[in-house]
Amino acid sequence: MPRWRRISSSAAAEQEGRGDVKDDAPDDVDYDLDDDQKAEKLLEESRKRRQAILQKYSATASPISSAGAPSPAQPASVTVPQESRTEAAQSTNTSTPRMSGFSLAKDDAAIAADARGADGISAADYNPDLDKAEDEAKQQQRLRRNLGLPLGPVGGKGTAAPDTVGGVAEGLGEPVDKLEDEYEEIEVDDDDDVDDMFALDEDRPKKKKVIRVPKGGSAAVAPMLQSDAGTSAATLNDNWDDPDGYYRIILGETMDRGRYQVFANLGKGMFSSVVKARDLQNGDREVAIKIVRIQETMYKAGLKEIGILKKLAELDPEDKKHVIRLEGHFEHRGHLCMVFESLSMNLREVVKRFGKDVGLNLMAVKSYAHQMFAALCLLRKANLMHADIKPDNILVNDAKNLLKVCDLGSASDLSEMEITPYLVSRFYRAPEIILGQPYDCAIDVWSIGCTLYELATGKILFPGRSNNQMLLLMQELRGKFTTKQIRRGQFGEQHFDDTNAFLSLERDKSTGQKPTEDLRARLLPGNAAKRLREGELRLNNHFIDLLNRCLELDPSKRITPKEALAHPFLTSP
Repeated sequence: MPRWRRISSSAAAEQEGRGDVKDDAPDDVDYDLDDDQKAEKLLEESRKRRQAILQKYSATASPISSAGAPSPAQPASVTVPQESRTEAAQSTNTSTPRMSGFSLAKDDAAIAADARGADGISAADYNPDLDKAEDEAKQQQRLRRNLGLPLGPVGGKGTAAPDTVGGVAEGLGEPVDKLEDEYEEIEVDDDDDVDDMFALDEDRPKKKKVIRVPKGGSAAVAPMLQSDAGTSAATLNDNWDDPDGYYRIILGETMDRGRYQVFANLGKGMFSSVVKARDLQNGDREVAIKIVRIQETMYKAGLKEIGILKKLAELDPEDKKHVIRLEGHFEHRGHLCMVFESLSMNLREVVKRFGKDVGLNLMAVKSYAHQMFAALCLLRKANLMHADIKPDNILVNDAKNLLKVCDLGSASDLSEMEITPYLVSRFYRAPEIILGQPYDCAIDVWSIGCTLYELATGKILFPGRSNNQMLLLMQELRGKFTTKQIRRGQFGEQHFDDTNAFLSLERDKSTGQKPTEDLRARLLPGNAAKRLREGELRLNNHFIDLLNRCLELDPSKRITPKEALAHPFLTSP
């Protein structure tokens, strides 16, 4: 068992020589001042606002709230286990960095150094499911066009954004390849219409009700499952689902023959809803249960995810590789249910709470990066691609020092590669997917690079509104694609002409032939490097190098998870 070193917020602040309250950089910067004067002014105004916040919350603030999350006035100090749960691949000589406690929030100097850099769209409030629904609708249009079928409106029925209420629900969401409406409404007798034994009209007609069943289905083919009350719960006698096939959550009900008692509804994603429950057979231990919507493709995708999670658990019996643990599965009133360990929030929520628009402390990014690459090493060992890595699909524990990669609904074996331009959420989509090239585990490394940039800056790296704009933004930052890359892709002609010049669909934009900036200019703008201590500057330089290697346009040149674990950013003290 790992030994945990407890460090309070005040102790960590004393150890780092700074406070623990994050504050955004002032907006009213006088750009007539020179760089050193600007830095001094930013620091002084930040200290004043920090002091005001401390005074405001001094009577009520505590380091950890009752729900286990740090209060806004006192961001949590993260303590990394001295015996880390993350192990580097045995073939490398690296070990997980052993670090003291650190704050998730950046200090005043780091905020001031970043004040003029990392412009862009905030990562804190972005909902990737909106873009995913739009891309799925575009995929449907593409399939209809190829089949010669009439085209429907983009974003029609079945593509509405999910109602998500929390990071865990988003992290355990279940994506699938298709969004067809496989249900139809039929009229049946209402068995709740109880006969009156004293009624004179014995021949009165039964009341009717409308329910949803799979197309071509009927009561005879509906799943017959016994509920905890002992009644046939999935027959036409009981309508447990809403019109979209989500299970209607009932707080206090029990599942799996009375083992789990639901006490909180965490929300729903595009393909499932998630609840918190107590395991009544295991000391009321809290678990998260994903309840898959009733649809054949979703059910099959759920079974596939269960198989993948079991395979990964067999390869990681000691639970050291930072992939979510499946604790069991069962069926409840016709729905496939998956039981997971209970975690706190996803990384997008962490950024929103502790680093909105400015990013997290680079030491926290370092710890998270090591754990992500450890998870990728496990996936690579299993010959699997995750294919949807993003902050929303990475959950952390209450202490915010341990993460788990979640939502393997899009994961697949390398042998199952299917060329499609809409795999992976758009902002985290590797260029080889957009161009229609063969792909492998390198797509996950690209996604981690985009995720790490968000954690460090609070901004989205490539916020393209379409695949074409994604390629434009990539080239503006990373340079142009080679002729070989363009011609190797099935969709290259959609974005490049016969001379391999980029066909930008954006108005008043460059053609992406030359990079207009690089990662160093974004992460260390102006004279920011001069304001950092020697150790901080060295760590920032290592981080920039790691991102550059994760974001190689050519996947064959991209860093591997094993190489990443040996990178100086992760191994330097």
